[in-house]
Amino acid sequence: MTASSPSAAPQEIDLEEFETKHRSGPWVNRFVFTLSIFLAVAHIYINTIATLPELWISAFHFAGFGTLCALLIPANPKWRDSKIAMLCDSAIVFALIGMVLYIIFFEDALYARGVTFNNADWLVSSVTVLLSLELIRRTSGWFIPLLIIIALTYVVLWGSWLGGMFAFPGLSLETLLYRSFFSTDGMFGSISRISWSFVFMFILFGAFLVKSGAGDFIIDLSRSLASKMIGGPGFVAVLGSGLMGSVSGSSVANTVSTGVITIPLMRKAGFPARFAAGVEAAASTGGQLMPPVMGAGAFIMASYTQVSYVTIISVAAIPALLYFLSVGFFVRVEAKRSKVIATESDDAVNISQVFKSGWHHIVPLAVLVTLLVQGFTPTYAAGISILAVIAASFLSSKHRMGPAAVLDAMAQGAKNMSTTAVLLVGIGLVVNVISTTGVGNTFSLLITNWAGGSLFFTIILVAIASLILGMGLPVTASYIVLGTLSAPALFNLIAEGQLLDMMASGSLPDAANAIFMLVDPSAIASLAQGMPMEQAEALLAQVPADFKSMLMDQALGTQSVAMILVTAHMIIFWLSQDSNVTPPVCLTAFAAAAIAKTPPMLTGLTAWKLAKGLYIIPLMMAYTPLIGGDTATLLHLTFFGIFGMYALVAAMEGYLEDKLSIYSRLIALIAAAMMLWPNLDLWIQCIGLAAFLVLFVIGNKSYKKNM
Repeated sequence: MTASSPSAAPQEIDLEEFETKHRSGPWVNRFVFTLSIFLAVAHIYINTIATLPELWISAFHFAGFGTLCALLIPANPKWRDSKIAMLCDSAIVFALIGMVLYIIFFEDALYARGVTFNNADWLVSSVTVLLSLELIRRTSGWFIPLLIIIALTYVVLWGSWLGGMFAFPGLSLETLLYRSFFSTDGMFGSISRISWSFVFMFILFGAFLVKSGAGDFIIDLSRSLASKMIGGPGFVAVLGSGLMGSVSGSSVANTVSTGVITIPLMRKAGFPARFAAGVEAAASTGGQLMPPVMGAGAFIMASYTQVSYVTIISVAAIPALLYFLSVGFFVRVEAKRSKVIATESDDAVNISQVFKSGWHHIVPLAVLVTLLVQGFTPTYAAGISILAVIAASFLSSKHRMGPAAVLDAMAQGAKNMSTTAVLLVGIGLVVNVISTTGVGNTFSLLITNWAGGSLFFTIILVAIASLILGMGLPVTASYIVLGTLSAPALFNLIAEGQLLDMMASGSLPDAANAIFMLVDPSAIASLAQGMPMEQAEALLAQVPADFKSMLMDQALGTQSVAMILVTAHMIIFWLSQDSNVTPPVCLTAFAAAAIAKTPPMLTGLTAWKLAKGLYIIPLMMAYTPLIGGDTATLLHLTFFGIFGMYALVAAMEGYLEDKLSIYSRLIALIAAAMMLWPNLDLWIQCIGLAAFLVLFVIGNKSYKKNM
């Protein structure tokens, strides 16, 4: 399937294409299998027992998975078995091995010389950067290598040619190579550390789950739960993709693995083919939003925000639930319109039978969640959970994981990781440039200026930027780049918005008022009583930048400030998913279209419509305490958010329980706004809910009458 090629799914190599697109042959297969197992064992050792320098580990990580990529994916598929190609790839492998050995044995010599490069340092660092570009080109196309080249040349060449806010005086090539290769800020820095620790361990955990038969259990469970519902096969896709995505973290892999079952089921039930493919694409995209894995996003977000991984996945749960419900509402509306009635298919499985045969698959997930809640590190929790998968498999007679199955799972996990590892290491070069030059702060200021200080328009600009980046970057890389560039701007606007509300209402704590004493003592009396928003904005603008962070901590509290930072990153992470379902480059939709045999671009438009939650829910995050709110607030937001999303779907589709007139659609749209618009009084939200329920009851009676 072309839609699931490595360029389309950097997280996972499509083994079905191995014989036609990748290098094949007995010795290659044996060597790759052996190397994959070695890398899996080595990374388990690194993440549990070893106490090696992180630079050494990152170099080994890149070399190992770079070797896999070089062997599996030739420079050009047409040359995959030629002698010249084999010689070139062998040279890459030996260069990667030499790079690791050089770092281990000659790093200290560099510092003994006062960080002055000799010829060997120049050669090894330059060749490693070039190898990174070539390996990423093989796995993900030309976009990311070009982005890296633009970033690196900005530092040493054309940054000094620019005027204005993006002007950069430049660094020497020696300094750039040192920071890119030897420093912990470059390709072997924090992003690489996340790759060889959190990301690898959870991808390996997912591979073990799939090998143990958990994928079949998830699909059977979804079918048993949804079989008697109106539009049941559509809900199977939503449930199955959500549950599978919580483990796999790859939207395209999710589409391919679950779509081959759910799309034919939906078509057989009576759903239009394009709609079936769109549902699978939208639901599979949501898999990367579903805890506990969330692709690599949860781990990177925890690293960026310094907020615990457990906190990240806990605050991500309700927004993910709202997203899947929004897709489910589209399914129900289309089921009503297409007359897909609730039927139990011939091959439906009873839920008691599903649990009886597959309950043991829940054990590893329970172990994982328990260890995370108890405060163990994610890598340790993943390692123990892998052992739990093996142990739990012996509770079943079908998928007992003996030595051969364990080795297969290790090999598959390493292969699935290879393209992700190379990509994340290479993206470290871009992140290094952003932090070195300060272009991230400049970009944030630029976004703020373009948006005129408006949070809403800032989110729109971030969404546009994420879509453009997503045309060439996988979701994880897009989030890393965009989070580094624009998270500060979003954070400041959200935090300042909350601070201004407190100033206008007169609810600032005394410690925060003391800071304003230094700025304008005459304003203290007005602050205590509350002041007009315009006056509050003018007063806040007078606070020096060095004091603003202190002011936010004093006024909002350290915990609230941390949650605002998480909110900013979560918004960016959600918006980074839109390239999966938004034409012209919507890889997840293309993968679903290949299964449904529908036009890819039209399928992308359908998926884009069904995934509207990717835009609505980030706005809720920005303007309400959907991230980090107390229990009562979260229940309130979730309750009205569910009905508000349903009303919005009805207004968009012109159908609820029956066809809606133009006036009924307008009422549904107004009701959705009344329930979703932030900070409205409770009585207004209740009126919106009542109006929607009236439409629902009337439509239901009309539907039954016409049946």
